[in-house]
Amino acid sequence: MAAGSVMLPLGTPAPPFELRDVVSGQVSSLDSFTGKTALLVMFICRHCPYVLHVEDELVRIGRDYRDTDLGILAISSNDPVQYPDDAPARLKEMAERLGFTFPFCVDETQDVAKAYRAACTPDFYLFDRERRLVYRGQLDDSRPGNNKPVTGSDLRAAIDALLGGKPVDSKQKASIGCSIKWKPGNAPAYAR
Repeated sequence: MAAGSVMLPLGTPAPPFELRDVVSGQVSSLDSFTGKTALLVMFICRHCPYVLHVEDELVRIGRDYRDTDLGILAISSNDPVQYPDDAPARLKEMAERLGFTFPFCVDETQDVAKAYRAACTPDFYLFDRERRLVYRGQLDDSRPGNNKPVTGSDLRAAIDALLGGKPVDSKQKASIGCSIKWKPGNAPAYAR
């Protein structure tokens, strides 16, 4: 079922996290990105048609910004019992197949998704140097079946503005995707 971003208020501080990367096994946290001008946190998964539609652009963003002051982290918060494609081993296969240049972590408790008020996959959050939210919303206007090209234009414009020391446009469109697959009884009020 399609869901939209909750659109966490701009200026919100980045909630802390400590999550394990499915490829390297290393733990990533907010402190892992100390010194970076910007931090992009993406909630994605393996099976969602909306993520599958944009996965190549996520790879391009990872490569295009690898040598910049942008830190990037992807998180899967889906229940792997109900959705085995989102189990850590399958997520590792996805990350390796696509050649992710950023950590892809599992939110086993779903507490990080709740802290970010993540509602769908994909859901994007861009934070400034002080780790205050400057962008939350869509990658671009493309959706499965709407025949618009996947360009990453909305997210890239926000990243480029932030890295260039310019204000990020506050007019932002919600991301649309599959709802996060909550464990039974674990869905937060905002996702019901």
